[in-house]
Amino acid sequence: MNSVTIFWLQLLVSCVVCVLVVAWYVWPYLTKLTRHSALIPLLFVHVFRYVGMVLLVPGMVDPKLPQGVLLGSAYGDLLAAALALASIIALRSNWPSAIPLVWVFNTLGFLDLLNVLRSVLQIDLPTYYLGSIWFIYTFYAPLVIVSHVMIFVILLNPRSWKNAEIAR
Repeated sequence: MNSVTIFWLQLLVSCVVCVLVVAWYVWPYLTKLTRHSALIPLLFVHVFRYVGMVLLVPGMVDPKLPQGVLLGSAYGDLLAAALALASIIALRSNWPSAIPLVWVFNTLGFLDLLNVLRSVLQIDLPTYYLGSIWFIYTFYAPLVIVSHVMIFVILLNPRSWKNAEIAR
């Protein structure tokens, strides 16, 4: 098997495993919580997206990778991480703007992921030297994708969640 096949296989298997863990363990737990409380752990998955800034560290990835792709990925992830953290603070504080902020985060964060996916396909990313960044794409990215989808489900079905907000 070549490295490109292994990359896509690992990405696919990670997505399947994430979906199974969510279906069997995470979702049943989250449905017992209020909407605000259910969103917070899903948002914490994204707070760590700042790790994407490692794409800008010299020597970490193939120097032949297009600089525009690296900059877009790194700063898109940093913005998503900051918005996720701001959303958590807003939810925990029961700010009226909390849910709209989660919408902004999730929409921009998901669009960033789609843009990165486009770049991955366009430049055939697995053909480049990725070093430890390989694990971000094949392990962490599936968690981020599944979490985004779950957040959208929660946001689109507000009536199915408990009405009480976070109890401190």
